[in-house]
Amino acid sequence: MDLGTMVRELGTGMLITTEIFVLTLVFSLPLGMVLAFGRMARLKVLSFLTKLYISIMRGTPLMLQLIVVYFAPYYVFGMKISKSYRMIAVILAFVLNYAAYFAEIYRSGIESMPVGQYEAAKVLGYSRVQTFFRIILPQVIKRVLPAVTNEMITLVKDTSLAFVLTVTEMFTIAKQIAAAQTTIVPLFVAGLFYYIFNLIVAVGMEYLEKRLSYYQ
Repeated sequence: MDLGTMVRELGTGMLITTEIFVLTLVFSLPLGMVLAFGRMARLKVLSFLTKLYISIMRGTPLMLQLIVVYFAPYYVFGMKISKSYRMIAVILAFVLNYAAYFAEIYRSGIESMPVGQYEAAKVLGYSRVQTFFRIILPQVIKRVLPAVTNEMITLVKDTSLAFVLTVTEMFTIAKQIAAAQTTIVPLFVAGLFYYIFNLIVAVGMEYLEKRLSYYQ
């Protein structure tokens, strides 16, 4: 197989990798905020349950979570698992996993805000909702961007775990080509794809961080 054909094959798999990456972020970022609020809730039962969920998601392998999410409908509800569910299970498992990490990042950012800002907003007549969305949240986003960027870079590499449910993302295709051609070149090319993807993510997030630099 020539290099051009190999790159095209890996490019096809890269589309699946990108789809997993984008959909995971779209759903896990807002879910992480919801979990962060649950983690900080005054209701002890809610706070405990959220903390337990985050602990389980962070303390068990993502590979195991993929398997559990995929087979749960069959073993719990007796539902028949279709091939189309594989991609859904991958996205669902990734979202549930990364939302837990984002929740702790958000929580640390929110709790690092000075109490004086809440008091000043109250004096100015802001409601709690207005205070959070207009004053606190923009600053929190600025503070947590480096940590979020690290998680995003990790997510790009974690997409290779989709092979567990036989979803043919880029690294799976690279391994198939390497096995068929008895060469490690496809793996190096795949590594280059990952590096370029992560470089784009890092540069984009760095640009966003600079745009938000007025929140000091």
